[in-house]
Amino acid sequence: MKEKYKDFWMDCEWAEKEYVSKPVTEELVVEIEKELGYKLPLSYIELMKIQNGGIPNRACYPTTEATSWAEDHIAITGMFGIGKEKNSSLCGEYGSEFWSKEWGYPKIGVYICDCPSAGHDMIALDYTECGSQGEPKVVHIDQEHNYKVTFLAESFEEFIQNLKSDEEFENNDSDENSGSISESFSDDF
Repeated sequence: MKEKYKDFWMDCEWAEKEYVSKPVTEELVVEIEKELGYKLPLSYIELMKIQNGGIPNRACYPTTEATSWAEDHIAITGMFGIGKEKNSSLCGEYGSEFWSKEWGYPKIGVYICDCPSAGHDMIALDYTECGSQGEPKVVHIDQEHNYKVTFLAESFEEFIQNLKSDEEFENNDSDENSGSISESFSDDF
């Protein structure tokens, strides 16, 4: 997996500050899974062993229906690492539980990615059908549309394999949000 995803993460100071947590250990995974109440997908754990959270170089995912972000895709700002020391980690101050308790997001699983809307949509591992120990689907939840759930992928592995660059959508969007996401992140933060 390391070779397959060696160029997965963007290298920038803002990602280091907000998302990148200390390296993953088996003990940390057990602790975080216990706190969350869900078994994390193996593909998620393996990706976090390469780098524990951050901003993907490819941060868009195609959709078959419109969202508050765009007509044909969603975008993510960052992916939460396994831990609690960073605000944007699974059990950090703005981690998975925060979105359910403070913003009213449905308790369907684990919130793993935030989006450029600053809290108005999120990406989650949806355990509704598989139970807390199963292999969750990946969904987009849109707070702006009454917490509408949009299916994205059957698994986390499928989700990360099908992430696209924002440039692949720039010519297709007439949406005001269609600017380059990667341009938003520089070392000036």
